Amino acid sequence: MGFTSTPPSVPLEKFKRTKIIATLGPATDSYEQVLAVIKAGANGLRLNFSHGTHEQHGQWAKWVRQASKELGKPVALIQDLQGPKIRLGDFDGVINVQTGQTLMFKYGSDYAKTGHIPIQYDLSKKVKRGERMYLYDGKVHTVVTSVQDGVVYARAENEGILIKRKSINVPNTDFGGDIITTKDKQDLAFGSTLDVDYVAQSFVQTADDLRAMRKLMKSHNMNARLIVKFETSAAVENIEEIVQETDVVMVARGDLAVETPAESVPIVQRKLVGLGLQYATPTIIATQMLQSMTEMPDPTRAEVSDVATAVLIGADCVMLSEETTVGKYPVESVAVMKRVVCYAEQHTPIRAVFPEHRDDHSRQAAISDGIISLSESIQAKAIVAETKSGTTALQIATRRPEMPIIAVSSDVRTVQQLTLVHGVKSYLRPADKLAAQKLTDWLRENKLFQKGDIVVTTSGQHPGVVGTTDTIKVRVLE
Repeated sequence: MGFTSTPPSVPLEKFKRTKIIATLGPATDSYEQVLAVIKAGANGLRLNFSHGTHEQHGQWAKWVRQASKELGKPVALIQDLQGPKIRLGDFDGVINVQTGQTLMFKYGSDYAKTGHIPIQYDLSKKVKRGERMYLYDGKVHTVVTSVQDGVVYARAENEGILIKRKSINVPNTDFGGDIITTKDKQDLAFGSTLDVDYVAQSFVQTADDLRAMRKLMKSHNMNARLIVKFETSAAVENIEEIVQETDVVMVARGDLAVETPAESVPIVQRKLVGLGLQYATPTIIATQMLQSMTEMPDPTRAEVSDVATAVLIGADCVMLSEETTVGKYPVESVAVMKRVVCYAEQHTPIRAVFPEHRDDHSRQAAISDGIISLSESIQAKAIVAETKSGTTALQIATRRPEMPIIAVSSDVRTVQQLTLVHGVKSYLRPADKLAAQKLTDWLRENKLFQKGDIVVTTSGQHPGVVGTTDTIKVRVLE
């Protein structure tokens, strides 16, 4: 069955509802570190395919599954594809840039011989005159003046320096649906052998990009869910259509702050979380949440506020990147993030404002509304939901009820995927008409529930079959 769930070690009212994702890298490159990061509070582990080898990622994936079994705790495994991440190529030393200077870029060129600055992607086939190129994480601004014979000519708008392999952002450039690179295809094929739970797609511009990725995932028989990373200005322009097409939204604030005005990022973040609530699409807030902890043992006040704000506006997950890949305090970063999340949840009204204009008249939506209304009116301690695909638990969770949601499924993939959904604690159990009742009894035996507690359960007449939820029960525990 995968892993054997262990009873919760914290009381119901102290469950962490906002989930934590940590990224694996050199700082967490041992089984002991992976185990410690999960123990500290990570619910999902991310493999960033912009860095590292297939061999490394394969080892990390094995450690994640092994640690999950050892701890009796389901964990989501995320494959994050690089996408058309455009970088400068290799050259010696530093290139000094002056305002007004013309810079020449060419795919794979030798700077010492030609004076053309090498780039790792042939932009001459994509960029047009007048489009902007932001170099070195946006530190040097340029405008394309012409493209000739595979060379991109651009005028520098400020002075600065260029260092090899630093990023290039092209916010005005339309990639015409050509964002899945050869590397992505190779990495995805490898990811299909790792049994990942989620695939994150980078530099998406339109919903068609997601449909192309789904087609590719299907060709590898993957049943992972798809995460869209919002990091381009084009994606922001197509925001609602993309949210409706994806399974999960990640607000990738690093590149987004280069591609769009930095001041717009908090507003885009707030809008994406709102749309996520509206369309039952989980949301992840990412990039530099506890950045100072890569070097220091404590976060800044602004970083603590940033994490707490993500909790208060209703995000499903908060994510760590450099903090746990190359930082000096990877496990401490997860522990600090958990502390901030729990404090924010326990000292504020937990309920995010749920949009009333949902246009969902499905049976599942109606059942979810009914479950929450009933649970609140009788002051239930928890909602226990049987779910094969996870949809029932997700629909309930997106309404942000005041009580915890305990999901029980016979599908190990569903149990692992639900670890990233707000307020849901998931358990793996065999398909059974009494699965919810048996799990509740087990939790009562393990002191999570007390005598007299009221629990609302939801289930279907055909356990293990997707889309058959049709029964709501109220139980007063003996």
